[in-house]
Amino acid sequence: MSEIERESMEFDVVIVGAGPAGLSAAIRLKQLNPELSVVVLEKGAEVGAHILSGAVVDPIGIDRLLPGWRDEADHPFKSPVTDDHFLFLTTAGSLKLPNFMMPPLMNNHGNFIVSLGNVCRWLAGKAEALGVEIYPGFAAAGLIYDDAGAVAGVYTGDMGVERDGTHGPNYAPGMALMGKYVLIGEGARGSLAKQLIAKFGLSDGREPGKFGLGLKELWQVKPENHRPGLVQHSFGWPLDMKTGGGSFLYHLEDNQVAVGFVMHLNYRNPWLSPFEEFQRFKTHPAIRGTFEGAKRLSYGARAITEGGWQSVPKLSFPGGALLGCSAGFVNVPRIKGSHNAVLSGMLAAEHVAEAIAGGRANDELDAYEAAWRDSDIGRDLKKVRNVKPLWSRFGTALGIGLGGFDMWMNTLFGVSLFGTLKHGKPDYATLDPASEHEKIAYPKPDGVLTFDRLSSVFLSNTNHEEDQPVHLQVKDMTLQQRSEHDVFAGPSTRYCPAGVYEWVDADGNSASDPSAKDVRFVINAQNCVHCKTCDIKDPNQNINWVPPQGGEGPVYPNM
Repeated sequence: MSEIERESMEFDVVIVGAGPAGLSAAIRLKQLNPELSVVVLEKGAEVGAHILSGAVVDPIGIDRLLPGWRDEADHPFKSPVTDDHFLFLTTAGSLKLPNFMMPPLMNNHGNFIVSLGNVCRWLAGKAEALGVEIYPGFAAAGLIYDDAGAVAGVYTGDMGVERDGTHGPNYAPGMALMGKYVLIGEGARGSLAKQLIAKFGLSDGREPGKFGLGLKELWQVKPENHRPGLVQHSFGWPLDMKTGGGSFLYHLEDNQVAVGFVMHLNYRNPWLSPFEEFQRFKTHPAIRGTFEGAKRLSYGARAITEGGWQSVPKLSFPGGALLGCSAGFVNVPRIKGSHNAVLSGMLAAEHVAEAIAGGRANDELDAYEAAWRDSDIGRDLKKVRNVKPLWSRFGTALGIGLGGFDMWMNTLFGVSLFGTLKHGKPDYATLDPASEHEKIAYPKPDGVLTFDRLSSVFLSNTNHEEDQPVHLQVKDMTLQQRSEHDVFAGPSTRYCPAGVYEWVDADGNSASDPSAKDVRFVINAQNCVHCKTCDIKDPNQNINWVPPQGGEGPVYPNM
């Protein structure tokens, strides 16, 4: 911790992140021992403000955490899945895949289409009713270690720091929150989780973490185009057969449709723009009719963990544990992770409660690490462990076919002919030099069905105080120009879904062309929607995402 004098508060358990994992852990701790003091820190302005997911939820976790929730009137699970479609898109047409070909685990009947942000708001109410303290608007900025090197707490970010790092007139130091155990549930590519994984070697012997970028819009559609309960997944166009990704349409209640696009971040072509591919996807003949006469309500983006079974780091470290997407519990072919997030929060809470009851504190929760692979989380991820590496190795058509075969083998016989495949390179190392690919000319947005990034960011309600240190830290600006610009033609200007990054010339004009000279890197940090893609995809790992002042970033009302 820094030498700044901070007010300190003591708790039994400190939880970072008010997502499904963190809130489930808090609830389960209080269920097991109402006397435990539990605090949850949330960097968003309110619980749910930074939560973005499709989302089709498998209720297995909620059923275990809150039995009887279905009898309540105010729960957010209003749209049960009624129909399940899988489409393969070509340039001008589509092929609907028969449902009987899909492994049983791909069946969405019994699941619910939800706003995951509203689910978290609901869970927060349950937690507070049990006595959990929740502090929204407080970003956990750093870790506190005891004399033995174990994690003993976290400190929140200082407020009122000027752009040059000096203390402004409204400066207030962050608080230190100390706990017997600290649980990290920050979501994908969390800043504290990244530090812990490096410090304690938690990924040693594991495959590299793999990620996707998920982009989502929420629309109000005409009643005649609304099919309540329809879940439609698709793959293929607009991506080529060597680039991994897929898309979805989820029909919620109140004539609302969530449309999303997931692009795997191991893509090779630096001219690709996930945002522009998403906009192109909506123009497909099988898709665009849904949005005739519709109104776009919200937009957001978020990185998704995709490494699964092979990439999950060691979950326990001295003084705490990783939960949910900080651990990487997303089931890629199902495009689901919230059920495993809830289950992991519960599992960690049970081991923490047992440890505290035994008089322990700030030691390692080895039993939690040992338990997860034999739990429902492990069984869920093990069946699909080869889908991502097969897709990456053989491309979309053959890779998905082989992945489906492997899931059937795991379901029917509990074995895989492939064993457990490796992922290969980390996502930042997969880009080819720009000279090996042709520049892509994306169509201009029409402002009706397709849009630009800045108008989209406006819908995310993103806000940052501009007079503060930039929270997107470039470690070596010379390297950024020599490699990111000169070799890869500035892919940050395209992979960022919020228009944060620009390469400009002396006149302020766009200059991503590798031959351009006298260029500079512009960071529009106020646009950042906290997706973490830059932290993952920068080819030199030269950009480090850290939290801005607490409460800043997007405010998603119902994503």
